[in-house]
Amino acid sequence: MLSSVFDPFVEKSPISVMARGMMERALNPDQLNQWFDSTANSQYTKDLLFSSLFDIMSKVVLGSHRSVHAAYQATEEDIGVSITSVYNKLNGIEPHTSAQLVRYAARQAQPLVKKLGGTVPSPLPGKRIKLLDGNCIEKTQRRLKELRSLAAGPLPGKSLVVYDPVMRMPIDVFPCEDGHAQERSLLKTVLSTIEADDVWIADRNFCTIEFTSTIASQGAYFVIREHKKYPWQALGKEKYIGKIETGKLY
Repeated sequence: MLSSVFDPFVEKSPISVMARGMMERALNPDQLNQWFDSTANSQYTKDLLFSSLFDIMSKVVLGSHRSVHAAYQATEEDIGVSITSVYNKLNGIEPHTSAQLVRYAARQAQPLVKKLGGTVPSPLPGKRIKLLDGNCIEKTQRRLKELRSLAAGPLPGKSLVVYDPVMRMPIDVFPCEDGHAQERSLLKTVLSTIEADDVWIADRNFCTIEFTSTIASQGAYFVIREHKKYPWQALGKEKYIGKIETGKLY
């Protein structure tokens, strides 16, 4: 039963309570630790559980603590290892593990979102829309002192993120430790995730022969702005469909 301390939150902010409950159900410590043991390639669990590390990072990401060290100090007695061990574990997290965590969390959350009516109507019923875009991880003031004043300072990383506009959540990510890598160079990692009846939407930077051809070969579709260097040949005369808010449609 819920304690009396919890009752005011249920009455005044039920959505917050529901969201918290969903997160605890989908990302509870036992499930996270089992998932990590079955997912990580080279990293393993010794004294510090992955769920403890996840708890620390979630507090930083959600803003309850300003830094990893501050979050660690708030839960030091429960963790039972030094801050050095925490940083070593963080530094050892593989990009593969980070990507799989996003996919795992999306799979856990989607049934709950659907059950609670959190989706929006799809503009293309029967198809799964996937918005693809690049994300640059911004430089921080914790860089080397000599580089902090440089506008072109080295970036810590880059990723391609897949967003589901119907579910209203990111469902996949493709991280890269080279913050200055060209987004197109990461597309090869996306190809294996294309499924029939997908509709990929992206800007012209992703308008490549390999990407669009793979989408077509998998029985999927794309809405990608044409790049001026993209080679194509018209198979017939364009057909006028009508007017929309932004112009004529063919």
